[in-house]
Amino acid sequence: MVLLVEVPMAFILRPYRRFPVVCAVRYEHGWREGEGIVWNLSPMGWRLSGNLPLKPGDVCSFNMTLPTNKQISVTAGIVRWVMGEEFGIETLVMDGKAQARLSTCIRVLVKAL
Repeated sequence: MVLLVEVPMAFILRPYRRFPVVCAVRYEHGWREGEGIVWNLSPMGWRLSGNLPLKPGDVCSFNMTLPTNKQISVTAGIVRWVMGEEFGIETLVMDGKAQARLSTCIRVLVKAL
């Protein structure tokens, strides 16, 4: 017997594991700029909190220093969820250098486990 259960969108599994970090971030939406903290990251997504409110569907950009002390910029990310001052962002556009730095950072985080 197979039991089919409808799963709400909020509980869909992510394709990548997220790694806990605490990194300062500056982000922009439109002409406004905010500051906050990145709490976890993956190759395709970020959980952060900050002082500039965002809503699902907003497109923003952000700059941060990874735990490996390398700077990266995400040119465009889309807000997928918001809970209070925290939000999840899916990466849409990031240059090759930033992707390489993020991949290196994730390898370091994996080795630390």
